[in-house]
Amino acid sequence: MTEKENGVVDERPKEKMRGPVVLRRDRRDELTTTDQRLLDSRGPSDWVHTDPWRVLRIQAEFVEGFGALAEVPSAVTVFGSARTGRDHPEYQLGRDLGAALAQAGFAAITGGGPGAMEAVNRGCSEAGGFSIGLGIELPFEQGLNPWVDLGVNFRYFFVRKTMFIKYSQAFICLPGGFGTLDELFEALTLVQTKKVTKFPVVLFGTQYWQGLYDWIKSSVLEGGKVGEKDLALLHLTDDIEDAVRVVKEAHQAWADTH
Repeated sequence: MTEKENGVVDERPKEKMRGPVVLRRDRRDELTTTDQRLLDSRGPSDWVHTDPWRVLRIQAEFVEGFGALAEVPSAVTVFGSARTGRDHPEYQLGRDLGAALAQAGFAAITGGGPGAMEAVNRGCSEAGGFSIGLGIELPFEQGLNPWVDLGVNFRYFFVRKTMFIKYSQAFICLPGGFGTLDELFEALTLVQTKKVTKFPVVLFGTQYWQGLYDWIKSSVLEGGKVGEKDLALLHLTDDIEDAVRVVKEAHQAWADTH
């Protein structure tokens, strides 16, 4: 890939991550991912013999993640679309949010990819903060973006999700797709069931998220599937200062009890 921005040419070749391994050029044409091979039970029954050994690889990913992130300062995970272009207003918003988190003393954790994730990592790094990317092996090319200061690549989504939760004090969701929605509802479920505490979930961009919020309120809440306290776990905003305030207040409340 060669892209010119502000006079800087990025000549990094296309790449694909396979756990901690980087595959570039014609070496990146593998059609399946580790997650897919683990979860797809179709085919020969030799998986009976190979799956127990996969446990060791899964264990190794947990150990590697815990070791790499053990000394990370207070951090906020920001999710958002990998498809957000650098010329899109949401990209600049991500940069501003990343910078604001850094200035508030928080590290910024993203999925490490392009789009909104890159924007947040970039804003955080440019503001002198600690910019972290937790990548994942995908069937298409997606390396860690160049604004990640500390990067860890995972083969398994569930290991990566554990790292997002364990090392974050809050989630902020920029407009995003299925991956963002997946992380959003997993975080809400963990907070609702008290698996994690003092963990705010911020939906940033009311025009994008209002419809989802209204549906939860009018259908899920009204149908008795969640309670008022559950709905209150979500905070909608269009203001970066407001989002950072919610994070800081929750973090201070947590610190006061520990």
